[in-house]
Amino acid sequence: MKNKITGRSAFLALLKDEGITHLFGNPGTTELPIMHALKDHPDLTYVMAMQESLVVAIADGYSRASGKLVACNVHVAPGLGNAMGSLYNAQFTGTPMILTAGQQEQGHGLMEPVLYGPLVRMAEPLVKWAVEVTRLEDLPRIVRRAAKVAMTPPTGPVFISLPGDILNSEAGIDLGRSTRIDARVKPSDEALRTFAARLLKAELPVIVTMDEVVKSDALKEAAELAELLGAAAYQSSTPYGSHFLSESPSFVGTLARVQKIARDTLAPYDLLVALGGDPLRMSVYSEVDALPDGLGIVQVGLVDWEIAKNYGAEIALKADVKETLRALIPVLKEMGGAALASRARQRLAELAPKNWTARRGVLVEQMGKS
Repeated sequence: MKNKITGRSAFLALLKDEGITHLFGNPGTTELPIMHALKDHPDLTYVMAMQESLVVAIADGYSRASGKLVACNVHVAPGLGNAMGSLYNAQFTGTPMILTAGQQEQGHGLMEPVLYGPLVRMAEPLVKWAVEVTRLEDLPRIVRRAAKVAMTPPTGPVFISLPGDILNSEAGIDLGRSTRIDARVKPSDEALRTFAARLLKAELPVIVTMDEVVKSDALKEAAELAELLGAAAYQSSTPYGSHFLSESPSFVGTLARVQKIARDTLAPYDLLVALGGDPLRMSVYSEVDALPDGLGIVQVGLVDWEIAKNYGAEIALKADVKETLRALIPVLKEMGGAALASRARQRLAELAPKNWTARRGVLVEQMGKS
């Protein structure tokens, strides 16, 4: 016989089993059941913010800093409305987040009570999946699915509407188990050798890194690839974090989000190596195209929507960035040999006066004199 448990306690137990350590929130009347249940879950830290946009923003930042799934809870329709700007950011950055909102009791919505709204329809444009719990027995399956969907590349936020009667009801339910999909795939040996051959053919390659480098924990490997090639490395034009090791002799900064400046920056190169995501995401319209004429692109990433989204790629690999680079670097060394090492040293020497380390040194010296 299954042990009876309330919806509110089951919800918190499910979050903890999915790896959640902090619940970010701004509670109102419909969230009081969750607040009541927190006393039975002292190992779950509640972090309160004074407005819902801050709740989601803090959770977003915590996830980006930790790389973990996060959970936050807001108050009915106006609270979800307040959170939408921050939820847009979480969607943009692909933050794995379970966003929940308390909802009026089922059936009571027909009366259009104060603060009522169609929460699922409100959230749907900005999340990977949105659902309202209509039976307590479905709560474990919904939370488990939400966590799996949020954490599976392309990662992103999901939304669950929690009616008050679901949170306050009690039943004997099975909480199920957590699932994570391992998407750390690498290309075939043939694809790796083709990719390596194209990199070795380039006279002056440039690397542009995006968020997948961080999500796959490939900062070290991206820097190793750049230094192996002697290639300049830029963060993409829309970075929302640190996507390359600034101490690397290859790092020269961030591409501008202005088409003409980005085009001029990339003009000297003959191959753009895009590691995850969209390398040339611009802001305002311009008649000038950000990609110089004749500049070829090769790209690696798990999110196929972002691969060759605006510019065709000579080689496009749907694969995990870290796993690809770990497999690619030995192939490059084998195929490139001493000639590659010699060419890389020459290229890095040419970069030395203008890389980020040199520019930072000038700034430090100037600050010391002021």
